[in-house]
Amino acid sequence: QVQLVESGGGLVQEGGSLRLSCAATGRTFRILSMDWYRQAPGKEREFLAGFSWSGDWAKYADAAKGRFTISRDSAVNTVYLQMDDLKPEDTAIYYCKAAIVGSTTDYWGQGTQVTVSS
Repeated sequence: QVQLVESGGGLVQEGGSLRLSCAATGRTFRILSMDWYRQAPGKEREFLAGFSWSGDWAKYADAAKGRFTISRDSAVNTVYLQMDDLKPEDTAIYYCKAAIVGSTTDYWGQGTQVTVSS
């Protein structure tokens, strides 16, 4: 199994920045890819950004392009989401997700709240 713990959320003013972290523990050698999602009140969870654990590819949703950057520190098995120029519509709970080799089950963290005030 893999355990994921997000951190770094908080309250920020419009135009500000935050860096979210997702620390992976357990059988991290089985991770295929990791993604960031978010869910705003009353809305469905949406994909933001993801990349392969090997570093071969990265992809971003339109909502994240140009403002959000996904990265990883492999030494500590932590994935980051740098968010710049935040807007009130970015207010949501942010989650990371891991896909695992040989499993159809995805692993999710508990989420971290991001609130952007205008």
